[in-house]
Amino acid sequence: MQYKCTRNKAESLSAAQAIVQGISADGGLFVPESLPAYTADDLKVLSKSSYTERAARILADFLPEFSAEEIRECVESAYSEQKFPGGAAPLHRIPESNEAFLELWHGPTCAFKDMALQLLPHLLTRSLKKTNCDKTAVILVATSGDTGKAALEGFRDVPGTKILVFYPDKGVSAMQQRQMNTQEGENVAVCAIEGNFDDAQTGVKRIFTNPEIRKELDENGMLFSSANSINWGRLLPQIVYYFSAYCDAAEQGMLELGQPLNVVVPTGNFGNILAAYYAKKMGLPIGKLICASNSNNVLTEFLSTGVYDRNRKFYTTISPSMDILVSSNLERLLFDLTGGDSERVSGWMKELGTTGKYEVGAELAATLKDLFFPGFCDDAQTKQTIHEMFQSKNYVCDPHTAVAEAVYEQYVKATGDEKTPTVIVSTASPYKFADSVLEAVAPDEKQEADDFAKIGQLSVLTGTTAPAPIAQLQEKTVRFQNCCEVAQMPQVVLQMAGLEAPKA
Repeated sequence: MQYKCTRNKAESLSAAQAIVQGISADGGLFVPESLPAYTADDLKVLSKSSYTERAARILADFLPEFSAEEIRECVESAYSEQKFPGGAAPLHRIPESNEAFLELWHGPTCAFKDMALQLLPHLLTRSLKKTNCDKTAVILVATSGDTGKAALEGFRDVPGTKILVFYPDKGVSAMQQRQMNTQEGENVAVCAIEGNFDDAQTGVKRIFTNPEIRKELDENGMLFSSANSINWGRLLPQIVYYFSAYCDAAEQGMLELGQPLNVVVPTGNFGNILAAYYAKKMGLPIGKLICASNSNNVLTEFLSTGVYDRNRKFYTTISPSMDILVSSNLERLLFDLTGGDSERVSGWMKELGTTGKYEVGAELAATLKDLFFPGFCDDAQTKQTIHEMFQSKNYVCDPHTAVAEAVYEQYVKATGDEKTPTVIVSTASPYKFADSVLEAVAPDEKQEADDFAKIGQLSVLTGTTAPAPIAQLQEKTVRFQNCCEVAQMPQVVLQMAGLEAPKA
């Protein structure tokens, strides 16, 4: 299987090359030239398999140059009991309902990004060898909160790599910031930027495609790669957990194999729900793809109208990982829906870069409406949903999962479809956002001032236990406190890569 570029279909790479490179030199993203097809018999086999067996089977179809033994080693290392106590992606069913939560936050950083970023370092290091590359991979990351810590943890002290993370100052939760700034490892670096996530993401993309910086790295035995979902090696593992959720739903008696399953995904950069779309195309019986946004509802408008317009007010919300106005992975969806028309996709991306807006036309807009149900909610609705979930279902969720639950309720009200079994993707532990969850669960309760005291307070009020990786943060030393302007990011990258001494 070869991989094509969304902006130049003539460009063709192997899976290993696509994982190493991360993004095309022209800014395009790599996609598989075709998708494997899964039958009812395949689903029967997967339903009786463990998570690692499911992952190994699906990854093998996309990584032909990897041996079965290599893939088995990768997935067993990534999804070990030590890293995911109690299982990688458990399905928590709500009693006496057709609703279940796919809990993707039981890994080392308590967010769904662990599902891919515990695996990606194994894929990348092997891909470097397969492409005969002896250079140090400089992993450059922009994060809205969770990707940064998950990538830092995944690549910590991995030989032949350095990882550099940018996050928006005042644009992540206190716990997310502390997770990143206390990161251990000799090959890691973290820097805040004065701006929002879109500024960080745009800055990183520009650095990736800057020929002078790429030349500087090359001359010093380095090359760029990515741990954001622009890297196919990051997106591929996410397809697995949709297959796993469906199989677990069947095993738990929520549905019969072959029966449709609706999926609700809180998303900002579109990668998480794109993985569900690919799973559906591969034959997984997914019904409606329900796309949940917060007040930064650019995706809601696009999926409703076919018009993408980032020229709007940016909101800093209590669901910060979704505070995004430029959804990079839409590019992959558009490439697929246009039958691989890289010229049209490239044109839309140029329009987005110059005017902040593009329109895909009536035919494609109708296709989007058929595939997706989009919705959004603001912070007040998010808090109300957290409160109601705890009161009525005895389930404590984080603000991103609450956005998904609120939009699912909008879907049921709009369509009357409350009978189709539905999985809501739960993307983070509520303890990563203890202040917001506390305020929602017990609005009349006076909050403790200290962030770690809030964690204890939330535990007492809800009768739940904070995950160990969160509880242990209090004892860790803060290592990174630097902040830069967006224009300074290229200079900071060179400094963090050890190629230029910091200026006095």
